[in-house]
Amino acid sequence: MENNQEIISDLKGLISIINDGKEGYQSASESTDNIELKAVFLKYVAERALYENELKAHLAKHGGNSDNEEGGILGAIHRTWIDIKEALTDRSETAVLGAVVTGEKAALEKYDMAIKDNQLHEDHLNLLTAQRNGIAEALKEIEVLEQKYKDL
Repeated sequence: MENNQEIISDLKGLISIINDGKEGYQSASESTDNIELKAVFLKYVAERALYENELKAHLAKHGGNSDNEEGGILGAIHRTWIDIKEALTDRSETAVLGAVVTGEKAALEKYDMAIKDNQLHEDHLNLLTAQRNGIAEALKEIEVLEQKYKDL
């Protein structure tokens, strides 16, 4: 039973960080007039919504539920940081992209912690690994875009 509570807690934490990302990408998409960036950000809003649904299904399988449609405190801080950077840099693409990179790195850390305890998360390890890899790919794409706009 204690293990199940730990699984539920970990999954809720992942749902929260996924929602942080979803909201962060939504804020980023609203803070730019750049069509290329807006499309990338909205693509990741949709991806995070899918990840959220997958995690909630596993959470329910373990007897937990999550009505969390929003991110946690980290997400609120992250979104605030995007807003501050945006105001200071007059909607600089590199500032927004840099804030997104920060959020994605936080998500990867959270996933790595859950995946490290592979016996606890055995029944959904493949899902966590696939989502973690998706976040890592998103991070790579955002870092490439950040470099592109830094060089302009």
